Order: sequence, then structure tokens, then C-alpha cells
Amino acid sequence: MAYLFTSESVSEGHPDKIADQISDALLDNFLAFDPESKVACETLVTTGQVVLAGEVKSHTYLDVQSIAREVINKIGYTKGAYQFSGDSCGVISLIHEQSQDINQGVDRASKELQGAGDQGMMFGYATNETTNYMPLALDISHKLLIALAELRREGKEIPYLRPDAKAQVTIEYSDDNIPQRIDTIVISTQHDPFNENDGVMLDQIKKDILEILIPRVKKQLPTYVQKLFNDNIKYHINPTGKFVIGGPHGDSGLTGRKIIVDTYGGKGAHGGGAFSGKDPSKVDRSAAYAARHIAKNLVAAGIADEVLVQVSYAIGVVEPTSIFVNTYGTSKVELSDGKIAKKVAQLFDMRPFAIEERLKLRNPIYLESAAYGHMGKEPKMITKVFESPYNGRIEREVELFTWEKLDYVEKVKETFALVECVEK
Repeated sequence: MAYLFTSESVSEGHPDKIADQISDALLDNFLAFDPESKVACETLVTTGQVVLAGEVKSHTYLDVQSIAREVINKIGYTKGAYQFSGDSCGVISLIHEQSQDINQGVDRASKELQGAGDQGMMFGYATNETTNYMPLALDISHKLLIALAELRREGKEIPYLRPDAKAQVTIEYSDDNIPQRIDTIVISTQHDPFNENDGVMLDQIKKDILEILIPRVKKQLPTYVQKLFNDNIKYHINPTGKFVIGGPHGDSGLTGRKIIVDTYGGKGAHGGGAFSGKDPSKVDRSAAYAARHIAKNLVAAGIADEVLVQVSYAIGVVEPTSIFVNTYGTSKVELSDGKIAKKVAQLFDMRPFAIEERLKLRNPIYLESAAYGHMGKEPKMITKVFESPYNGRIEREVELFTWEKLDYVEKVKETFALVECVEK
């Protein structure tokens, strides 16, 4: 019997995502000026206020207020009417030094013996139902909000948009887990009060979403996904009828409250640890990236159509306590999932420092991951500029989204004795 599956995304202007981006901007600045920084930064945003908290061990000093304001302005909160603006909000810093009890379990005389920054389990997931090996409902949700933000910044076709927005996509699957059609699309977007009549505003917003946003996103999608759009899709656009009050003025935002949006939209599994504001010694982040890297390369190599990888750690301990693989019965090799996991453990070094080195995680690469998902983006080289009244100005060429690279496909094929990759 066919079934429905739903995933959601939130925009860069969503309160929780503002908090994530500020936390990762602080992390990037610490790593830019001191790559060995140990950072765990949390952010709270609410009406007219930003509160920064957490623990840091670093040889650098930052103007954290200026960094937070820059992030807020770049997102688009630049007007007093929003009751939250980068130029006028208060910024309170409660950041303090990292606990020595934690640090002694992480820092070692030899970096190769670096222990995990915390206990816990982390998951990575990949599926061949999309070209970027991400769950389809989440991928479309992200694309809807990326395009909506582009329209907001362009300010031409839909001039009344404000930064806060959410999207949700429901897809019908067949019994053999093949997407059949899009059943429902939900979009809630913050907007200016451009008409005294709420009904007139809502009608205009619905018209613009259906006639401008949806066609723009549809054109970006491969043909097989475009075919899932149909005349029977149920659209819920600003279902409350009005969305003028939004952002941190409408709801407070906190770092780490969108962990499902950040990962796989409810597919696979999640260990519960957030990403943003954490340096790579925190395996909540680095091991989750490494697990995604493993899962994606396994699927791309043709090991299975769908793969979940779990890795777990004890704080201060170098080797992971377990590595688990689930292929959901889609394996193309004559090995049990347990035997696949053993080969994975031999192929991928999952010690914390080895992950940092393999994925180049001691670089300032995190702000770009803090909105529209940490997984599924295209790896690329960019030059980033960091300026500080205390440290001067530096330029760094860095590689983003290294955990999305398919650089282990041939190694996986060789390890599992596969001749060729299964094409989509």
C-alpha cells in the first residue's frame, strides 16, 4: 500500500536558524585566527536582543558583537519594523573558558590520540532517490526556501517578502519506496502589511507563490522530479491567514533546535546532537559529517540504494565504541549489514583527529552550512575574508562541504570487489 512521507525546512531568517548562523560565524572567526580553538557557542535571539553563551579555549580574541550584527544584517534583518535589526539589537556575551575537565580528555601530546569531545551516537544517511543522495521531500523543501530568499533579495517579482519562512513537502511513495507524486506543499512566509485587507494580502501571496516561486523551483529540478508535480497537489500557503510578525520578534530562537532540518528531514535516524557553534573535536558534528560521507560513498559506489551509518563514542576515548550499518534490505552485495560495517571500519578511520584531517574540518567552513541543511550541498572552493580589530585581516581559501565528496567511491568498489557503480 502506498504511503506518505513529509519533511520540512526553514529559511535563514527563521529565529532558530539566525541563532545557528551566529554560532557558526563565531566558530569560523575563532578557527580563522586560531585553528586549534575549542569552541561550543550557543545563541539566543528574541525581540531586539541577542545572548551569546558557551565555552571557548582559544589564543584569539573576537569582537563577538560585530560578528553577530553582521550575520543578522546579511540575513536581511535591517529594518526597525521587524523589531529585530542587526544595527539596533542588544548583544550580550556570556562566553567563558572551556572546562579543564573536558579539555584534558580531548587534547593529547599526540594529535592522533585526541579523544572524542563527548559521548554519544551520530548518524549518516544517503539514498539514491536524488542526484545529491538526499531524501527528496527535504531536498525540495530546501530548494523552495532558497528560491524564496532569492526572490526576497531581488525585491522585484515579490517585493513584500520578509526573512522568516518555512516549507513542508509531502510525497507519496509506492510499496517499493519509489516516489510517485507530490501530495502536499506547505509554505508560510513572513511579509510586509502591504494591504489593509488581510484577505487581499493572502490572495496575492498565494498567487505569487503558485505562479512565481513554484515554477522557478520546478525548473531547477531534474525531469524525473518535475514529473511528480501535478494539478492535484494540495497547497497550504500562509494557512493562518497572516504572517507579518515573525523572526525573533514572533518567536525566540536557539542554536541547535532544527537538527532534523539540518540532516535528513526525518529519514534515517538522529543521535540528538546539534552541529552549529561546535568545533570538530565535538563528535556530535565531525562524526555526523563523517557518517554522511561514508553513507554517500557507499550508495554512490552501488553497495545499496539506501544506507544508514551509526558511529558512537565515549568522551576522551580515541576509538569509536561501535560502527553500525543498515542497508534497509537494499544491499547489492552478498554480505550481511554487520559484515559491511566491518569493512567500513577498516576503510574509514573514525578516530576524531583522523576525521578532522580527512574532511579538513579545522578550517573556517561552517557558516555556509548553517542554513538549508548541512548535508546535500555541492563541495566547492571559496575565499573567505576575516577582519578583526584585534587580529587584523586575513584571507583563507577553504573547501566547503568536504563530507559531500565522492572521493571514496573507487576505494569502496575495490574493498567490496565491485566492478562498476550502479547508475541512477
